[in-house]
Amino acid sequence: MELPFAEAWKIKMVEPIKKSTREEREKWLAEAHNNIFMLKSEQVYIDLLTDSGTGAMSDRQWSALMMGDESYSGARSFFELKNMITKLTGFKNVIPTHQGRAAENVLFSYLVKPGNIIPGNAHFDTTKGHIESRKAFAIDVTTDEAKDTQLEVPFKGNVSLEKLEKVLKENKGNVPFMVLTVTNNTVGGQPVSMKNIRETAELCHKYDVPVVMDSARFAENAYFIKTREKGFENKTIKEIAKEMFSYVDGMTMSAKKDGLVNMGGFIATNKDEWYEGAKLFCIPFEGFLTYGGMNGRDMAALAVGLDENTEFDMLDTRIQQVQYLAKKLDEYGIPYQRPAGGHAIFVDADKVLTHVPKEEFPAQTLTCELYLEAGIRACEIGYILADRDPVTRENRFGGLDFVRLCIPRRVYTNNHMDVIAAALKNVYDRRESIKHGVRITWEAELMRHFTVQLERIK
Repeated sequence: MELPFAEAWKIKMVEPIKKSTREEREKWLAEAHNNIFMLKSEQVYIDLLTDSGTGAMSDRQWSALMMGDESYSGARSFFELKNMITKLTGFKNVIPTHQGRAAENVLFSYLVKPGNIIPGNAHFDTTKGHIESRKAFAIDVTTDEAKDTQLEVPFKGNVSLEKLEKVLKENKGNVPFMVLTVTNNTVGGQPVSMKNIRETAELCHKYDVPVVMDSARFAENAYFIKTREKGFENKTIKEIAKEMFSYVDGMTMSAKKDGLVNMGGFIATNKDEWYEGAKLFCIPFEGFLTYGGMNGRDMAALAVGLDENTEFDMLDTRIQQVQYLAKKLDEYGIPYQRPAGGHAIFVDADKVLTHVPKEEFPAQTLTCELYLEAGIRACEIGYILADRDPVTRENRFGGLDFVRLCIPRRVYTNNHMDVIAAALKNVYDRRESIKHGVRITWEAELMRHFTVQLERIK
């Protein structure tokens, strides 16, 4: 008999969570202006808002915390982190930052000028925000396969080389770099193949355009290359990751994801010009070059986390849990971006709430309904997150409208996955009765979904 799957870790510490009543949740959600970011954590039963900084660290990481060197300059912990990053990526220049968007802020402050065109495979909201806040333009060049949520293809996060070349041809001399996001979060945590990474970089370099890899989930991307792409099945995750980075010119990293820490990030590159330019913005924005925005203890824990999470068993445990939830949703007929992504299930809200018009934000409506049903906090990755067009100020309704069920690393058991699936099924079963959504009553100019205020339409 074949043994069933089991986690590659055992539980050493627990944190209590508590349930609430429907009446309490109605009150709390109204007080939060129907924005789940504004809920207090104790008002949430199962928190799927994000996998960013919400994972559980290992005993080795907690041990590293106690050994952290808090020297202002030249801390031992920095060199432990730098050496691990160089080992995994091949990049010699490393600048720590307090998180991924800070890495973007530092690097983009040097690279991005007003009017620039920056292509990418579905820039995430902070990336797009850092581009558009500098009066530049983010152009999506993701493959069209990503638009069909029910299509089963292994690498939906890929770049369309045809779209990319069109942008590069039409904007010669005005493309400072291209952003390659692995895995591609905005289209459902979908991976990018090694072949596509290589061909994307080759095409950009043909036009003298460097490539920056948004690497928050690079290890999960390497896992999918190992398990889905021919020729990589016998390579280690570390070998695959090293090859991925060998094709690009630099990286930004939110270490709160595949670094398995609660806060941190970094920039890494072999381009000395970029390093020297970014240094000018690191010191005023983040801190001195050998700590950036991080404590020494956090750098020490990150060095261990990067090592741990580039091992197959750790990634296999994490991604199999996401796939377990996907199978439950398959049983209930609930549509999501197929195949299941690396860090989350992305429920296709347009296919669930068919009576709610796009102007009333189906994914945000479904997110609210799931919270009211069972105290589960998910996240809208859709029309609200897309922001308004910077020129016309119209809502951008051209993309996908998802509810992201984002699974923190090493936090929940499969019993929690069963609760999530059952709660979503209950909402799905009454979907025909949900006729109206929400409207915006207040919004920020950029990255509005964090603070937007909404009212339910009766």
